[in-house]
Amino acid sequence: MYEKKIPENNECGISVTMKVLGGKWNPLIIEYIHLNVRRPSALHRALGLANPRVINMALRELEAYGVISKTVYHELPLKVEYFLTPLGESLLPLIGSMEKWGNEHREDIVPDYSVPAKAMCAGTVKYEEPIG
Repeated sequence: MYEKKIPENNECGISVTMKVLGGKWNPLIIEYIHLNVRRPSALHRALGLANPRVINMALRELEAYGVISKTVYHELPLKVEYFLTPLGESLLPLIGSMEKWGNEHREDIVPDYSVPAKAMCAGTVKYEEPIG
């Protein structure tokens, strides 16, 4: 088994959060699942610039962390859907804050920004505090 050369610092909350949200596509995958884009093929279409293999790896990683759950429907053709767990729902306010900050500071970070033909973000979403 692969062992990292630099040990992880799991004492720091930011490091633990980055472990889950640090993947390039992870926050967008969580956002799309929250917006009822639940099937792998629909996620692949929604995240058109991402390689399907990378999306599948991110889905497995998020499932291993307990952020999402996978439901397999045993029918023909086989159907798979992903859902947010309570742990995943607890990330929604943080992802909403990330989107808000990015929208407010886009000009500062990307001065020559122009609106792409196909946006990767699901749009402005109202995130509520998780229940519980």
